[in-house]
Amino acid sequence: MAGELLRLAGGALRSPFKRPSPEAGFPQARLTSPRARIDLARLAAYERVCGYATGSDADADGLPVTYPHVLAFPLAMRLMSHRAFPLPLLGLVHTSIEITRHAPLPAADPYELAVHIEGLAPHRRGTEATVVTGMRVGRDVVWESRSTYLARHRTTTGPAASQPTREDRPLPVVAEWRLAGDVGRRYGAASGDRNPIHLHPLTARLFGFPRAIAHGMWTVARCLAAHGTGGSARVRARFLAPVLLPGVVSYGADGSGRFELRGAGGRLHLTGEVG
Repeated sequence: MAGELLRLAGGALRSPFKRPSPEAGFPQARLTSPRARIDLARLAAYERVCGYATGSDADADGLPVTYPHVLAFPLAMRLMSHRAFPLPLLGLVHTSIEITRHAPLPAADPYELAVHIEGLAPHRRGTEATVVTGMRVGRDVVWESRSTYLARHRTTTGPAASQPTREDRPLPVVAEWRLAGDVGRRYGAASGDRNPIHLHPLTARLFGFPRAIAHGMWTVARCLAAHGTGGSARVRARFLAPVLLPGVVSYGADGSGRFELRGAGGRLHLTGEVG
């Protein structure tokens, strides 16, 4: 944990000197952890803050489907805090994730983790990096994901025109959740993701947010804890607007596997699908 805090500090100090661009170079290394083991106390803290209850997906199939992201986060941090990574670590916003769980993930098993940066791409609000994570048992890939992270900066590309989509039509509301102001700090403690945009209103304002915002991975984990993802599963989620803390959100879902999170006035924060 101390090493991760030092990397975060180093990445934070270098952030003001970064010059993000989709044409920039980036670290080509593939970082691995050959025998990652589960800290059961940390896993329990994660399950509590994300709403996984006893007898839920976490117990039926081992680890929650989102938890390998937490296991691999230190490797991702090493890449994104590296001098050669062109996006500023502070203020990076998680914009999407696609997860595939190929098999149950027993909490007692060791796993091989691997993380690499696939590339950079232009975004209407800046530059996105794609981070790919895999988890193996022996030669078998049991879990994998692709995440995109956005560094916001001025671009020559204007905002895309708004087009009506099926996502504009709200899904049936299943639950309303009142989110406490410390959700970001509690999830940060359980996951190791201590980006200051999630921790306190003062640090969030430094990056243009009026209050602290919830982690994208907390919002999708909270939705999946309510939805359930037994057995093999493929999850896609997009983080469309920040969830301000404290706040009230509505969780919606339908029978097709689609789910979403909306805020005041029907603002769509997250949309996803389980297949």
